[in-house]
Amino acid sequence: MVVEVMSMATVELTDASSWWHEIDDSPAWQDRISYTLVVLYGIVATVALVSLRRVLFQFQIRVQLAWIQLRVVFHLINILVNGVRCVVFIFYQNVQRLKLEIVQHILLDMSSLAFFTTYALLVLF
Repeated sequence: MVVEVMSMATVELTDASSWWHEIDDSPAWQDRISYTLVVLYGIVATVALVSLRRVLFQFQIRVQLAWIQLRVVFHLINILVNGVRCVVFIFYQNVQRLKLEIVQHILLDMSSLAFFTTYALLVLF
């Protein structure tokens, strides 16, 4: 009886994890996920660009030294990070086919490092 219950639980767990293998092996799902990430990172980069324009316009009226403001630096890094991620996910298949593995890691990881740098700036200041 206990063995039968254990085997049923094993079958249910195997069936529950099979959806991931279907998604992982499907090029159509990989493309959908990649393009969804492109759209989301593009939206975040666009919002950061609009926010930067708004901040610069407000400071241009009041202060001439707007370029030293932390918010400006934060928005610039945010635009850079999300723009690079957007471009990397547009060309995700080509990035995966690069011969030099170090170039792959640079393209995929440098935007993450800049992302953490951006939010470290917020914590520090």
